[in-house]
Amino acid sequence: MIQASCHCGAVRMEIDQAPPQVTDCNCGLCHKLGVLWAYYQQPQVRMTGETVAYMQGDRTLTSHHCPTCGCTTHWQTLNPKSQRMAVNARLMPPELLAGMTVEKLDGAHDFEVLGHYAFGTLPTG
Repeated sequence: MIQASCHCGAVRMEIDQAPPQVTDCNCGLCHKLGVLWAYYQQPQVRMTGETVAYMQGDRTLTSHHCPTCGCTTHWQTLNPKSQRMAVNARLMPPELLAGMTVEKLDGAHDFEVLGHYAFGTLPTG
């Protein structure tokens, strides 16, 4: 069981298991948020605390943040047929992420994988 929370602790998550890897997306929003995404099915994540949602222009998902400290917590799809969501892995304990594989995703262009690096090292390329 993984525990994650925003900076102030107002939003907390209990997650069934650690992610096998995390994703570093370079789309406009992810780049500005500085998040690393860990993907789950909604039943795998239990959340407490209120969040504020932001709907992106393409209206496919909402990204959520804590209204107190501002930390991005997760995103949820607006597709009612999907239960896919992503949790901001930077809210997980740092020791859990140490050495984890980070997938570099080109979300700004064609969603191709640009490569991989280990968490805690500098990405190349």
